[in-house]
Amino acid sequence: MENKAFAATDKKEMCQQHMHRYVLVQTADGMCFDGIVEHVDDEVLCIAVPFGQGEGDPRAFIPFGGYPYGYGYYPRRRFYRQTFPLAGLLALSLLPYYF
Repeated sequence: MENKAFAATDKKEMCQQHMHRYVLVQTADGMCFDGIVEHVDDEVLCIAVPFGQGEGDPRAFIPFGGYPYGYGYYPRRRFYRQTFPLAGLLALSLLPYYF
């Protein structure tokens, strides 16, 4: 039991060290996500994932399809927030960020 608690503490500290950096997160189920670390607490890691990778946030509402012309245009967000339980993280690695 102590090993699991210690491992969760290590994950939190590692995530805090990479706060506001561009990282690759791998979950225990094999999914990989890249983004910028926004928030870490005792249970959850939040990263800002660039929009346009994979499915995007299915809850996003973009009126009129977000077309750049016509009435009702709203630009799309560049990032959406993705949360992960710390217990489900397998790996976190720093990625180079290029403009």
